[in-house]
Amino acid sequence: MSQNTLSQHSLSPGTLSTPLIQARDLHKAFGRTEALRGIDLDIHAGEVVAIMGPSGSGKSTLLHALAGVIVPDRGTVTVGDALVSSLNETERSDLRLTEFGFVFQFGQLLPDLSARDNVTIPLLLAGHGRRVALRAADTQLDQLDLGGMADKLPSELSGGQAQRVAIARALVGNPRVLFADEPTGSLDSLAAENVLTTMLELVRHSGTTVVLITHDPRTAAHADREVVVRDGRISGARTLVG
Repeated sequence: MSQNTLSQHSLSPGTLSTPLIQARDLHKAFGRTEALRGIDLDIHAGEVVAIMGPSGSGKSTLLHALAGVIVPDRGTVTVGDALVSSLNETERSDLRLTEFGFVFQFGQLLPDLSARDNVTIPLLLAGHGRRVALRAADTQLDQLDLGGMADKLPSELSGGQAQRVAIARALVGNPRVLFADEPTGSLDSLAAENVLTTMLELVRHSGTTVVLITHDPRTAAHADREVVVRDGRISGARTLVG
């Protein structure tokens, strides 16, 4: 597998002594509902961390805070040298576009665009030329065994194929961190296993750090470490491999 070298990361590399992602005393409330109640979390470069917990536990809110989608009411999030929680909206948007990739439960592909054109979107938004973006999209689709599906619309793909297109879109810009929120939650067990295995093979090859939200222990078992969130707090953690 060839590695996409379109982006040169501005974040400094993580080491075992300095985590790539550091969250400290994160608090977030929506009205009277406290979603995060003082979370501390370190994630190292190249690590795959599964964040688990029941519905309403705060796990998705935690992912959104780590990714700069929302700003915590209190506490800090640092990714590399960037104090994400102190950036303004434009700066956080730029960081998400250039350094982060996202995969969601239902893919969120644009229905009127082909698989290839869906994958080009992050690169075009980041300012790359269309020819470069198309070439990179084709390479990424090939890595996910979708080369023959590049001209298909999302409605012409199976659920597993569509989710692999979403993964290709998330990885095409060579992100430092991939945030995956229930990426196989809408798939049957066989398709879910195939999609997850393919995604993790790619990210481990490239050294991409992964923050994976899941309620499924079988999905979490593929991670390096499992963190359990309950009632807005981390209630447990364990190393799964290594």
